Amino acid sequence: MMLVTGWGRSAAALLLAVVLSSCTTTKTTCPTLRLNQLGFAPEQPKLLVLEGSSSVLYQVLDSEGTVLLSGKSDAPKLWPASGRKASVLDLSALTQAGEYRLELEGCAAQTVQIHPAPFAAAHDAAAKAYYFNRASMALTDPFAGPWARAAGHPDHQVRIHKSAASAARPEGTVLSSALGWYDAGDYNKYVVNSGVTLLTLLQAWSDFPAFYRQRDWAIPESGNALPDLVDEVLWNLRWLRTMQDPSDGGVYHKLTNLNFDGTVMPDQANSPRYLVQKTTAAALNYAAVMAKASQILQEFDAQLPGLAKEYADSAVKAWQWAKANPAVIYQQPADVFTGAYGDNTLDDEFATAAAQLFLLTRESAYLQWFAALKVPLQVASWANPVALAYWQLLRSEAVPDRIKQPLKDALLAEAELFLRQEQQSPYRVAMTQPDFIWGSNAVAANKAVLLYQGYLLSGKLAYRQAALNLLDYLFGRNPTGYSFVTGFGRQSPQHIHHRPSEADAVNAPVPGWLAGGPNQGQQDQCVYPSKLPALSYLDEYCSYASNEIAINWNAPLVYLLAAFSAEPLR
Repeated sequence: MMLVTGWGRSAAALLLAVVLSSCTTTKTTCPTLRLNQLGFAPEQPKLLVLEGSSSVLYQVLDSEGTVLLSGKSDAPKLWPASGRKASVLDLSALTQAGEYRLELEGCAAQTVQIHPAPFAAAHDAAAKAYYFNRASMALTDPFAGPWARAAGHPDHQVRIHKSAASAARPEGTVLSSALGWYDAGDYNKYVVNSGVTLLTLLQAWSDFPAFYRQRDWAIPESGNALPDLVDEVLWNLRWLRTMQDPSDGGVYHKLTNLNFDGTVMPDQANSPRYLVQKTTAAALNYAAVMAKASQILQEFDAQLPGLAKEYADSAVKAWQWAKANPAVIYQQPADVFTGAYGDNTLDDEFATAAAQLFLLTRESAYLQWFAALKVPLQVASWANPVALAYWQLLRSEAVPDRIKQPLKDALLAEAELFLRQEQQSPYRVAMTQPDFIWGSNAVAANKAVLLYQGYLLSGKLAYRQAALNLLDYLFGRNPTGYSFVTGFGRQSPQHIHHRPSEADAVNAPVPGWLAGGPNQGQQDQCVYPSKLPALSYLDEYCSYASNEIAINWNAPLVYLLAAFSAEPLR
């Protein structure tokens, strides 16, 4: 790349124009440009991808036609995941806000935008997506706009399923279990998936409190004495609290219909609802979330008197139930056909709960429990949330170095692995073929969160850059050409697998949702454009395998958008 400055700009522009003209006679096809469709912050790196089999001459001009950058792309390399060759253009030398013209040899010009806060609006929409998935309340026009809808699922008449029956609450007992978020494209509510979701959103508050104190995104609680993120999280926490049996501390696995609803609005889905089976995984996710929430809500005790203590006590009670029932695995009842969130490996949930309870209580027995389990670090998921425990323990001064050091070594080793994966990809993203599973975009987002945590721990800018590269991937720098967040970018999903978006009278989907992304499993039997992993994406409602949304997928997106909005990349 050549940075053109001073009096030499006109001469350089003329020289490059001659070179471009001479090249167009042999050029038969133009490369396809893939870039973050939201634009770039002035201080942040600006990487673009050219899909094509040849190197390309390029120049960048400002609004007055002055050539600012010129050069030639590097040699394209094949990415087996997409079956395409690609190369990277680095325009990071552009550091002034504005709209720029990117010219490639013999091709139509493209626009590159640089502005101070490219991710702020997307962050607020991704956070507000949870409001749009609230159960038990009407979404009204002042807050929901065209996506206003009637209230669905008051959940005041929920029955105890036979799988959850106990002496204190026999089968058929009717309870109230209102509020909460619909889990995904369906209308059920799941404790296990709420676990990693809430822990990630609460981590965003912990890491970026100043950012969240000054933001609101027009929800009914905006302007009250609590930050909007705390208000929104409380909507699900208050539901989660109802999922604990007060008689023994056990936690029900899910609140669900017996089968999935059809494609109808929430108020038209009126099938009976049930609390299904207590499980160890549910109790441990509950304990971890309530312990973390209790820590955060202590600051707001004046606004929410006694709530932090209530959550702390209930977390301990759930932990005690899990210790007494360490291997109660979820078994889908014969008459229930909704999501299972089954998990046969519980060491990671025990470790996560133990870590959060130690940080809450400072009782050494919890930390000893965590250390004894020796659960290896993995990218966070609903089935393995232990990464969230790593982040917290590594920040705590109460944790001795003998416990911290292995955690730090594991985190930095994983971050280095992701850097190597990034270098092997011509799209410069740490995504490998096995990552293209159900919810692959959440894999990308959670990898980015891990990298960002590595940056916070070590100060190594390469980790933060790699996290930003994955965020760029989600917003368009990928082989599909989609910005995967509804309502954002030049090409974003229009037909997500989300019942309210499909059943309402609005053409556009609810904004701010992250689509699941390319999934080589293609389990829904829809007709996909390709069988290649990175291209196994279909923007159709039928494609629940690649185009559904979910609360746990949006959570790391919210975290990343906060990270790159709260402070610029140095």
